[in-house]
Amino acid sequence: MRVSCPREEREKLERLIVGPYGVLAAESRGRLEPEKECEIRTCFQRDVDRITHSKSFRRLKHKTQVFLRPEGDHYRTRLTHTLEVTRLARTVARALGLNEDLAEAIGLGHDLGHTPFGHAGERALNAIYEGGFKHYEQSLRVVDVLERDGRGLNLCYETRMGILNHTHGAPDDTREATCVRLCDRIAYINHDLDDSIRAGIIEADAVPERIRRDCGERNSERINSLVADLIQNSADGVLKMSPRMQETFAFFHSYMFSDVYLNPRAKSEEDKVQGVLEILYNYYVNHVEKLPEELRAIAEKEGEGRAAVDYISGMSDRYAMEKFGEVFIPFAWTVK
Repeated sequence: MRVSCPREEREKLERLIVGPYGVLAAESRGRLEPEKECEIRTCFQRDVDRITHSKSFRRLKHKTQVFLRPEGDHYRTRLTHTLEVTRLARTVARALGLNEDLAEAIGLGHDLGHTPFGHAGERALNAIYEGGFKHYEQSLRVVDVLERDGRGLNLCYETRMGILNHTHGAPDDTREATCVRLCDRIAYINHDLDDSIRAGIIEADAVPERIRRDCGERNSERINSLVADLIQNSADGVLKMSPRMQETFAFFHSYMFSDVYLNPRAKSEEDKVQGVLEILYNYYVNHVEKLPEELRAIAEKEGEGRAAVDYISGMSDRYAMEKFGEVFIPFAWTVK
């Protein structure tokens, strides 16, 4: 008698713990290139591992979240943001009977295409590159095309579409994708507020009374209030907050834009980002031979601009400044 493999046992368990609105791994729409199933992991668990072990995931630790090159160990980076989103998504997915592994895979992969220097870098590349640039589109390109020296990660359809649509959503989103999209917004407005208070951009007692009343005084209280409200008010496959909390959430979001994201103190260095990335872009467009081998191949197939954007968008903040200095800042020399 054949003994079931661990993957098959997990797939059986999913039929018990994943509710009617969740996605079963055994019913995934599959990968771009069909592969033999792993005996140990479900397809979504494999996606989690592929993303976690990717180069682009590791680079997130040196990419800006909000503040450019902040001094201090406790400010969020793109990596810590990704981990916070993923943990919230797993919590919500478990509570609502969704597939935690799929939510985790989407959460871990959703920002892989983010540029150096946060959204300032995204705006810069969007203005520079004639094809336009959106980080969520680049995140899909990373997992489909750029990772593993141009072979891509060959992720499941559901993971890929969750990554692509994590900013604006799509009519055919899985509930797991919607879960990540909402948890992304919950995570970033809360941790960006926390970082802003730490940085002295705003004072804790200046946070509007409506936010403190409905969500709480501390970061943990605010996150718990929003997540708990989302879980308690979601039903019949519809993920939503209560009307009161949704209004407060929208107010919170608007407040972060007016008082933090567009605050002159927080954005004082952003004008320099456009110049740095534009100079790097023009350099690599005109010096394709300086690109890594796999990107030179992209230049031949899709154009020098596409290859330059792929290279620059994958850089960490630190690496972008190193390359800028290496190419454009003269080094001291001595005569022997």
